[in-house]
Amino acid sequence: MKKKKWTALLMAAVLCGTFLLGGCSGKASDTVRIATKPMAEQFILSEMLAALIEKDTDLNVEITKGIAGGTGNIHPAMVKGDFDLYPEYTGTAWSDILKHTEQASPDEMYKKLQEEYKDQFKMEWVGLYGFNNTYTLAVKKEFAEENNVVTFSDLAALTPNLKFGAEYDFYEREDGYDPLCETYGYHFKDTSDLDIGLKYQAIGADEVDVINAFTTDGLLGAYELKTLEDDKDFFPSYYCGTIVRGEVLEAHPELRGVLMKMDGILTDEEMSQLNYRVENDNEDEKTVAVDFLTQKGLL
Repeated sequence: MKKKKWTALLMAAVLCGTFLLGGCSGKASDTVRIATKPMAEQFILSEMLAALIEKDTDLNVEITKGIAGGTGNIHPAMVKGDFDLYPEYTGTAWSDILKHTEQASPDEMYKKLQEEYKDQFKMEWVGLYGFNNTYTLAVKKEFAEENNVVTFSDLAALTPNLKFGAEYDFYEREDGYDPLCETYGYHFKDTSDLDIGLKYQAIGADEVDVINAFTTDGLLGAYELKTLEDDKDFFPSYYCGTIVRGEVLEAHPELRGVLMKMDGILTDEEMSQLNYRVENDNEDEKTVAVDFLTQKGLL
């Protein structure tokens, strides 16, 4: 997906035979090896998983943060046995790993992911955290309240008087601007190409009225924006959950219950707030993770 702040422990150690991870046998041990993609959201989630595992089991935890290439490198390493578990997004697994091109409801997608990961890779999805880090549209909260805008459809009648902003590639993608406008009947007055980092500044300064965003972006709260409901399911769902190698669950069955403590624990807004603390306030991701779990009564 996205985001920044590279703080990898072993940035280049993607495959078992590479650098310090050389010699791994793939067998379950008393150390649980967690991998993450290079984004603050995943750093936070990995620290939550590690804190719960170390609190409720006798297992040790090693986290390798910021694997270059994300899913494309972590999944093969999981297959090989270099890592034991990692946070993944349903939409990414559906399209990038299983190569599905058809649309599916969130429930149907998750059911098939569970079945196919177990059959093809001997891995399991153990719970979903609750938030859906998918694409969305965002407007100022004041605008949404004044115009009673809650869904993508609610926005349609207003678009002739609104300016839209997005990064360049959103206008070029097959699931980007043109198909979105066709699906919802949008006719924006004007559009702007904006760098990802400048979109929020532009809407904050009223240079644009609507931007594309991710539902857990840290800056949503900072600019007092409201994300709209994709009521026609134009964008696929990207619920996040834990993928675990089956061999590890067999060797350490106590892990399943521990990992399920993360099931449904986070809303989109809560994940956005945690991301903001790390990305913008420069708080340590472990501190943020532990604070959140403590507030939830899990630590």
